[in-house]
Amino acid sequence: MSAGLSLNLFKMETSKSVGRLRIYVSSTDQFRQTPLYEFITLQAKKEDLAGVTVIKGILGFGASSVIHSYKFWEVSDKVPTVIEIVDDEDKVLSFYEHIKPQLESMKYGCLATFEKTTVLIYKSGHKPATDQ
Repeated sequence: MSAGLSLNLFKMETSKSVGRLRIYVSSTDQFRQTPLYEFITLQAKKEDLAGVTVIKGILGFGASSVIHSYKFWEVSDKVPTVIEIVDDEDKVLSFYEHIKPQLESMKYGCLATFEKTTVLIYKSGHKPATDQ
């Protein structure tokens, strides 16, 4: 593990101001021919945020009150999708300001929420080196 990565882990674990950003979109939303959830995830990676999880829902509705659900016989996989980002509060809010213009330019609606949270554990998923 590099020194930069372990320092990042240490800083987030001991930070008293950790935040969680949730962005609710549709699985079919796009930004420049790229799925919006993928665009946001790659931007977060470039910004060196601690982590992102994209969750596809099976049923939901938003401001339009149109219900979207997953049904195996439908051609379109238009389902609610949540992009969840956790890191130091300042980094998360700064990242939101960075992607806010893209969210505001979306043809259809979206929702973004922020809340302070507590990190209980943040353990690297790197596998230890094996003897060969």
